[in-house]
Amino acid sequence: MIVETSEFGPMLYGADGQAIYLFDLEDSAEPRCFDDCAAAWPPVLTKGQPVSGRGVVTALLGVTRRTDGGTQVTYAGHPLYFYAHEKPWQVLCHDFADFGGTWFVVQPDGDAAS
Repeated sequence: MIVETSEFGPMLYGADGQAIYLFDLEDSAEPRCFDDCAAAWPPVLTKGQPVSGRGVVTALLGVTRRTDGGTQVTYAGHPLYFYAHEKPWQVLCHDFADFGGTWFVVQPDGDAAS
């Protein structure tokens, strides 16, 4: 995971340039996006401890177990997601309502971008 600039300011991206989002319905590290939601918004998964890259605050990285068996990356306590229909370095879904909540890109301090 790295921090790069975007039209919404500095934000988190996967190492491959995929924008990273949080879901405002999740008020803890427990994921609430499964099934059709997770098909559209794939969780950021890891097989070990997540690795911080340029601009990422290591102390804010964590993990949570999903009920479907995966280990999802968290940042500042938020489960993290990609959007399935974006190309690298695209940000199409900031402040986007879907699956009963709103999706926001994540700033380096762990907050949703405004």
